[in-house]
Amino acid sequence: MEYLPDYYRKDLLVLGVGNPLFGDDGYGPAVAEELTRRDRVPSFAAVLDVGTGVREILFDLILSPERPKEVVIVDALDCGRQPGEVFRVKVDEVPKIKSHDFSLHLAPSLNLLQELRDNAGVAVTIIAAQPKPIPEIVTAGLSEPMRKAVAETADYIEETCFRPE
Repeated sequence: MEYLPDYYRKDLLVLGVGNPLFGDDGYGPAVAEELTRRDRVPSFAAVLDVGTGVREILFDLILSPERPKEVVIVDALDCGRQPGEVFRVKVDEVPKIKSHDFSLHLAPSLNLLQELRDNAGVAVTIIAAQPKPIPEIVTAGLSEPMRKAVAETADYIEETCFRPE
């Protein structure tokens, strides 16, 4: 029998994406950490801080014989909004201009999300927050607006995603 991590068998998988060494890009991992810290993740769900390794997880999910019904991606996304503003975005609406950073928005990750949705039948939700400019050098720590966005996002996920159908 092939070994599969437990989270492949969950109905819901929340992935915190980003690099905490680059300021507000660490928003996704901070949300995953906050959800885990609260210790209210239901048995049908799993929360992972995948950092910058989201592509490998998505690729494995596509190839897996078992996979979640829904994947929620949590990441910083520059869409010209107010810093710290939390919003949902569809996979097809993620701006291509952010393809140079370390996060979800690299073209292969977007293609993998589309394939996960279209070919593997997994619902894909992206919850994002508007970062302040991401530093070009290592600068750990979130801005004040993004620290507030972490709590808001964790609340939102608990209220909307952690409810059994």
